[in-house]
Amino acid sequence: MRSIKNHCSIDSTLSVIGDRWTILILRDLFRGVRRFEQLRQDLGIAKNILSDRLSKLYDAGVVIQQPYQNNPIRNEYVLTERGKDLSPSLIALMHWGDKWYADGDPPTILTHSKCDTALTQITLCPECDVQVTPDQISSRSSTQKVVRVTK
Repeated sequence: MRSIKNHCSIDSTLSVIGDRWTILILRDLFRGVRRFEQLRQDLGIAKNILSDRLSKLYDAGVVIQQPYQNNPIRNEYVLTERGKDLSPSLIALMHWGDKWYADGDPPTILTHSKCDTALTQITLCPECDVQVTPDQISSRSSTQKVVRVTK
């Protein structure tokens, strides 16, 4: 029987996005920065590191390359559906950083484009239709009994 230790999606995810530069590249891609040189300048990252991280994101299916110029051929990087699904994780990291490491700077406020209302991020139980706090969360694989998460 496989244990949660042997199959950890957090570990698998971190193998794709688990370093500072990759997270910052994803942040910029979500903000609409798509071209290599724009990313390099915005992040202050070395070309070889940016190239390596973008290649890894491409290989993992997180981004695709889309041509924006034909002569010479130049590509921009666009998030795939898999990449877009990282949005809640990046938002959670941002909220955590705003709470614990803001250093007095005002936090970035994410708003709903339609009505300009500030967004919140919650974990909701679809069965009970209630907000769930971290101490109310359990973890299990699809083939195992519930393992309670304790403090």
